[in-house]
Amino acid sequence: MEQKPTLPLEAVSALHSGNKIEAIKIVRAQFGVDLKEAKQRVEQFLRAEPSVQASFAEMRARSGPSPLWWFAAIIGVVAILGYLWQNS
Repeated sequence: MEQKPTLPLEAVSALHSGNKIEAIKIVRAQFGVDLKEAKQRVEQFLRAEPSVQASFAEMRARSGPSPLWWFAAIIGVVAILGYLWQNS
């Protein structure tokens, strides 16, 4: 029988807050594993714990678009305005 994955309480709390990257950092520090292994452990934990996965998904949805999305949108608007200004 496969054992359920466990994470430090701080990592689980980070997942409940919607912060997967923080959870991965905590797992790396606590278990002394590389980035790939820590990411796999966090994702395996999320698959095994539907309540945490639901909480994580809800918090991610509440947080809205990431800053990277906003940056890409601004670059796109500037590019369109530049194109329109040049062709007028």
